[in-house]
Amino acid sequence: MRPFAIALLGSVLVAPIPAEAYVALMAGQQAKPLQGSFNNVPVLHSNQPEEVHGPGILVSTTPGSAIAAETGEPLAHATYTFNGAFGLHVHHKYYPSDRTRMGSGRGRRGELTLATILINPSSRPVHIRFQRGAVRNSFEAPYLANNLMGVKPLGRRPWNTGPGDATAVQMLRGQLDRKLEDEITIPAYSRIVLFSTALPAKGIANGLLKGKSDGPFQMAVVAAEDPQSDADLIAVLDQGRLAPGRIYLSRLPQIENGTVFSRVAGVALGDTYEANIGHDMGTGSLHVPLTSTNRHNFGTGEVQVNPLATRMIDSSVNNVGTYGVLFDVSMNLRGSGPHHLVFSHPTANGRSRFTAFRGSIRIESADGVEEVHVGMKSGESLPIASLNLRSGENNPVKVSLVYPADATPGHLLSVVPDQQLADLRQREQLLAAAQAQASKPQAKKNSAAEAPAPPPLIAEIEPITLPRPRPPVVAPPQWIQPPPALPSLQGMPPAMISPARMSQSLLERYQQAVEAQQRLMDSLMGR
Repeated sequence: MRPFAIALLGSVLVAPIPAEAYVALMAGQQAKPLQGSFNNVPVLHSNQPEEVHGPGILVSTTPGSAIAAETGEPLAHATYTFNGAFGLHVHHKYYPSDRTRMGSGRGRRGELTLATILINPSSRPVHIRFQRGAVRNSFEAPYLANNLMGVKPLGRRPWNTGPGDATAVQMLRGQLDRKLEDEITIPAYSRIVLFSTALPAKGIANGLLKGKSDGPFQMAVVAAEDPQSDADLIAVLDQGRLAPGRIYLSRLPQIENGTVFSRVAGVALGDTYEANIGHDMGTGSLHVPLTSTNRHNFGTGEVQVNPLATRMIDSSVNNVGTYGVLFDVSMNLRGSGPHHLVFSHPTANGRSRFTAFRGSIRIESADGVEEVHVGMKSGESLPIASLNLRSGENNPVKVSLVYPADATPGHLLSVVPDQQLADLRQREQLLAAAQAQASKPQAKKNSAAEAPAPPPLIAEIEPITLPRPRPPVVAPPQWIQPPPALPSLQGMPPAMISPARMSQSLLERYQQAVEAQQRLMDSLMGR
């Protein structure tokens, strides 16, 4: 028998949820593995250190090593030579060690220039054509969190969704930013700057690119403070020193055994994950993991994380974030009637809720193509599209997303009947109402300090307003009427209260019963 988590909230038993499910939407149901696969396109990821404190090399695929600012010791490069199809992902924040560069009052903040350098180690020129991609910083693409939570249609130029999503949208749409060259040639035995972006202190920059070369080449990502030319950026590479901020150098054994997850500085194999699954909705709802990890695979055991071909010693051992990876999931559904496509993130046990996803998703179905922006907190299930399945037909649905930086992988993709989603929303409202009732202070004479109320489980749901208790009426003992009987739970499933029966009127009857019992106790005690 699968384990269940049962909660008692006030006088209401919460419906049992499989302990391995993490997502209330799939309570009592099982997820199916996608059994998809990654391609073998090599992608350079420059995301460790995420917070950069000063100038130096961030990652290089050239042979050799560079000196770590933290230890003064040489660390081997993530050596790799690209040839053919390739990708690039860059994501860094600038928090300078020199606090005078942070800016104070009206003082100007210092800037860190991030640059990607292409190196041709061969005796003939190498020609590269770029297919899609973009580079953005947080000042070109600020994230307006208050306006972008929930699900909203994606505009033509969604640059206010943060730099990670702004570049991911370009990749999702197969577009190349106009600021980037679509072709470039690296002369023999030469190094050239592919792109650079100036990042003020406290800023974030993200870059995603996909291209193809006709010969071998290497790449490096460097950081420079106030460079005056491309020559200054290439000089950083020649100085052979790593940029400060490598906070995981003291935790290498924990990275190796998987108890600590660093960011990625290395070459991952795979820029696309594809999966195809068929499902008959007559057999029940469909739940599949999307961007699943060891911690969050929803009981399927499927881990959708691609390997690294080479890495820096303080990098994660695999591409655990899958940032920049295109996920294409094709579903062939049989069934009829209205359904919802739902995107979920598991509940964060033991920690406060956080923004788990802020990115863009494309949905293709027989009804057309829809693009939405999703701002999701941990523990949420958000419907991202409505599906009207046609009986007796195959109903193809394709979900695509380029996983954006600053999101937390381990999501669930579901297709459920409309009623199942409605039942979830009703359970959330009942939980919020019961929580609000349980947290109301009870007036007592000679009362001690009350225990603090537990935090609300569903912070986003408006609680149902319960009637205010009336003041007790004291009557002579001979006229006291027995309190109304509590509603019978006979016929209810064990350890749960049906959302269909747990209506507002039933909550009111519970409240009236509690009030009547209190009046009886007060009158018997002569109050």
